Amino acid sequence: MENRILVVDDDRDLCSLLQEYLADEGFDTEAVHTGVSGAELGVQGRFALIVLDVMLPGFNGLEVLRRIRALSSVPVLMLTARGEEVDRIVGLELGADDYLPKPFNPRELVARIRAIQRRQTAAQKPNLPAEPVLSVSVGDLMLDPGMRTVMQGERQVALTSLEFSLLEQLLTQAGRVISREELCSLALGRQLSSFDRSIDVHVSSLRRKLGLANDGSERIKSVRGVGYIYLRPAGSI
Repeated sequence: MENRILVVDDDRDLCSLLQEYLADEGFDTEAVHTGVSGAELGVQGRFALIVLDVMLPGFNGLEVLRRIRALSSVPVLMLTARGEEVDRIVGLELGADDYLPKPFNPRELVARIRAIQRRQTAAQKPNLPAEPVLSVSVGDLMLDPGMRTVMQGERQVALTSLEFSLLEQLLTQAGRVISREELCSLALGRQLSSFDRSIDVHVSSLRRKLGLANDGSERIKSVRGVGYIYLRPAGSI
């Protein structure tokens, strides 16, 4: 099942192209063309990853994702129209693992798929006793890499696998500016490409889920032209 991919898109020509290209890359791909079919197959546990278009007949890709996430944690890569940032943000909030704007190069799609697979593999590796993984605490947040959990005070914050990886990098290096290129490499497992706003959208989603710090200040600050920094609370070391 590790190389089985479900493509949900009503563009039959695109689906045929992707099936041929992904087959050459070692993936076994099945394609369906409606939201109903995508939702039904997406929760059956037959696929390692789902490529899901937002614009679908019946109900759209966001509704398909909502139904899948109610029953399954299978990785989902959303295909969105270029410029439709609202769809990307909503998709991430619903639990999408990544997104790719149309039109796209099939090589970029494969790179995104493999990056998601690497993150999934890393997240599933058991922690070895000889190399204990320590939790990271900054202000009211505590991130446990072993359990893959984030606590904000007494509340557990629900994050996608990608959001967790991104927050882990920001908290581990709190107080230091991290470039978008470095974040993309460390958290997404791939190089940052031209006009790629994946990191920005994921940071935006993290900000909404975490809210402001206890003193009312922002947690994650943008450094124009460079990247992001997770601000340490005043008085902390």
